[in-house]
Amino acid sequence: MTTTPRTGLDPSVRPSSLSVTSEAPATDNRSRPLLATVLAAQFMALLDVFIVNVAAPTIGADLHASGGDLQLVIAGYAITYSVLLITGARLGDRFGPGRVHLAELALFTAASLACGLAQGATELIVFRLVQGAGAALMIPQVLSLIQRTFTGEARARALGAYSAVIAVGAAAGQIVGGVLVAADLFGTGWRPVFLVNVPVGAVLLVVGRRVLPRGAEAVGEGPGKRSGGASAGAGARPRGLDLPGLVLLGAAVSLLTVPLVLGQEEDWPLWSWLSLAASAVLFAVFGGYESRLARRGGAPLITPRVLRHPGMGRAVFQILAVMAVNGGFLFALTLHVQGGLGYSALRAGLTFVPTAVVFGLVGLTWRRWPARCQRWLAPAGFALAALSVTGVALAFRGGGDGGALVHLSFAGVGGGLALGFSPTLTGALAAVRPEDAADASGLLATVAQLGQLIGVAAFGTLFLGRLESLGGLGAYTSARALSVCMFALAGTAAAGAVAGLVPRRR
Repeated sequence: MTTTPRTGLDPSVRPSSLSVTSEAPATDNRSRPLLATVLAAQFMALLDVFIVNVAAPTIGADLHASGGDLQLVIAGYAITYSVLLITGARLGDRFGPGRVHLAELALFTAASLACGLAQGATELIVFRLVQGAGAALMIPQVLSLIQRTFTGEARARALGAYSAVIAVGAAAGQIVGGVLVAADLFGTGWRPVFLVNVPVGAVLLVVGRRVLPRGAEAVGEGPGKRSGGASAGAGARPRGLDLPGLVLLGAAVSLLTVPLVLGQEEDWPLWSWLSLAASAVLFAVFGGYESRLARRGGAPLITPRVLRHPGMGRAVFQILAVMAVNGGFLFALTLHVQGGLGYSALRAGLTFVPTAVVFGLVGLTWRRWPARCQRWLAPAGFALAALSVTGVALAFRGGGDGGALVHLSFAGVGGGLALGFSPTLTGALAAVRPEDAADASGLLATVAQLGQLIGVAAFGTLFLGRLESLGGLGAYTSARALSVCMFALAGTAAAGAVAGLVPRRR
């Protein structure tokens, strides 16, 4: 499940600045309502990632959407989220996190309304792109506002609440999605999974206008002061937005994603191969441009120096792998249990609860495990994920419901992905120099979303392509297609385990 470690993924906040200090906690009466408001928005955006997975088959049936369309409905959110995440953090630094949070909350809410009213697959894909953009610009402000508002024990409690919201959001998304689709409120089918955001967003906008700061300073800050040592001191100039880099990265990601999703359905025409080649070229151009901008003293989206930190390249690969496994696993399993096995949306949502709950529990507790085990947690997690994904394939073979082995394997996938993700991310952020911590956080946050995107596109295409070659949807054919997809996911997880065993260059 998509999540962040306790250090957070806000590119504008350094991990060191989130530590508990001896300063007195903020006492402004707006502090608690502020925390409740931003965490509710965080929960809503996180819910929207997972709630759509359960609704995908119903969306496909109602809008006559193809498998590629469903992939883009889910992946479209991740495309704009991954590309705009760092820019969102920098906009918060420039215009104030409270003001940016409110503006993008309005955009997210409006896009949710548009998604819920969409009359065709193309409309829904476009509005999902807009919704992802709203989330990307809104979510980085959450940790920034916590950092600027709370100090001492108040900050520790606020970060604990932040972690709890993330831990329960994934599981809640599966359940809420299943409940809303199964309820078929007023005959609206899947639409409430998006429309539920509208009243919630409206309330948060009204409350947020009263409790969120509008300028560069936050609750608890005085002029010229940022509590707890924020990553950018008072009077520091906001970093540039790097618009050319943003355009290059967005174009490269889009040219990679679209042929991966639609190539199989179109029998891999010439344009799909040209698009993949153009994507590789644009990624190379993006890397060269970022390097030149850094040498000129600019503020690139991804600082090349960060990539040269010992262990950073390995961390990037492992985070990309774990999130790709996560995205592909959820997408393929949702289509199998609802389409192949005929589960209702509610039963499908409940099926994934062991994965989400174990992921959350492990993600919140792994730091308390014995110190001598810490260095082996990530490779062990990838190995557990590989074995568990294989267990899912074996459990569903033959077209049955899998019995107890399915639930055990789902729990293993959740635990394995949590151990592969959180220790890797935390270790990578801890290894960088303090002045590079914010850039490293932004890089890894972007990589996590790109991994999710690639997982849905690549492994979703593998599952749908295999299903088509076997003659269409059915319990047995779906199980065979799922097995191929699960074994490919297991291989990806095994590659992450091997990468974790390679000694890190000092």
